[in-house]
Amino acid sequence: MIKIRDAKTRGRTKWGWLDSWHSFSFGRYIDRANTHFRTLRVINDDYVAGGGGFEPHPHEDMEIISYIVDGRLAHKDWMGDAGTHAHESGAGSVQVMSAGTGVTHSEFNPSKTEAMRLLQIWIFPDKEGHKPSYAQRDIAPEEKRDKLALLVSGQGGSAHLKINQDANVYATALSPGKSVSHKLAPGRGAFVQVVGGKIDLNGNEMQTGDGAAIEDERIVTLTAKDESEVLLFDLA
Repeated sequence: MIKIRDAKTRGRTKWGWLDSWHSFSFGRYIDRANTHFRTLRVINDDYVAGGGGFEPHPHEDMEIISYIVDGRLAHKDWMGDAGTHAHESGAGSVQVMSAGTGVTHSEFNPSKTEAMRLLQIWIFPDKEGHKPSYAQRDIAPEEKRDKLALLVSGQGGSAHLKINQDANVYATALSPGKSVSHKLAPGRGAFVQVVGGKIDLNGNEMQTGDGAAIEDERIVTLTAKDESEVLLFDLA
């Protein structure tokens, strides 16, 4: 079963420097039919104007992934005994933060003139009270060109970036006409988010901003109709 979430039906927060589209309930956007999917809690498609950003704010007991699409993101956090991290990264980079027992962080567009875009992703942890942590990795374009690149995995997985949940996050950059397939183990589900372009997902057409919740499918096949970028979440 595949349930498509049309990009135009997402929630939206727009003010000053931020234009954010919400696939699931977030902040003042309440959508009781789309609060989460399995352990996937948030996908926010954030467009941040030059010089804009999120002032220091707290999180706890959430696994937070930032996937940078365009521009650059400056991150800083304060984790008490776990230390402080400050990092700036560009398009194709992935930042992972386990909020655990508590963290305060800020995220800014360091350019005063150029806009940036990132997907902010939240995944529920496997339990409360983990020690906070932060990691970042630049993903080379060839890693995801016409194949699925494993960006993030659970602690027992093989990805360089790890979270405290049985979830795998993949990305692909597909050339027109190219396909990738992913097998789902029994009992697992998937969520597909089209970052850009136009694809076919198991016979369903999707385009930029569309999402799809997938249950009871053994194989997920993505075929690009245009140059496309896609995230795939394999979830327990």
